[in-house]
Amino acid sequence: MRKLAISLTAALFLLSSTHTTSAGTLNGVFMPDSIQARGIPLVLNGMGVRTRLGFKIYVAGLYLPQKSSDPAAIIQADEPKRIVMQFTHGASKGQMTDAFSDAFNDNAPDARNALKTDVDRFLSQLDTVHERDLMMFTYIPGTGTIFLMNGGEKLTIPGLPFAQLLFSVWLGPKPPNPDLKKGLLGQ
Repeated sequence: MRKLAISLTAALFLLSSTHTTSAGTLNGVFMPDSIQARGIPLVLNGMGVRTRLGFKIYVAGLYLPQKSSDPAAIIQADEPKRIVMQFTHGASKGQMTDAFSDAFNDNAPDARNALKTDVDRFLSQLDTVHERDLMMFTYIPGTGTIFLMNGGEKLTIPGLPFAQLLFSVWLGPKPPNPDLKKGLLGQ
């Protein structure tokens, strides 16, 4: 049943894409070069691998309305954007919570404190991940940040500030690893 749910999630992700002329593949993970996020076209800006202690944890892809290599502009922009995380290694709920909490503290501690209620709601929705699980974070102006796990919506947090905090995890001054950030920026 779990494999079927993961397969359906991957199919839905691929079906949400528009026609691809080229696409990205990294560590065996495929991401289309363009997608639709609630009817808004986004292009694959870049892909990177999150590593920790020699393990490849996930492949991430960043989707934007147009390509950009300016991390501060991407974080600050009040425009649609999406991060897709395809897990290639499992992690416990505690590991996921600690990783996001540390990243918020490392990249935007003032915003983390100002958004404590939203951060706590978000962290409470994280769960154990397994190889092939798919996590997506999509910011839509006027709606907020939508968190999906294997195709199921976990929560939506309204407002741009939480999106800025969340995208700083990968694009801020202290990303999980520098090559991940470079990859997402298409460098």
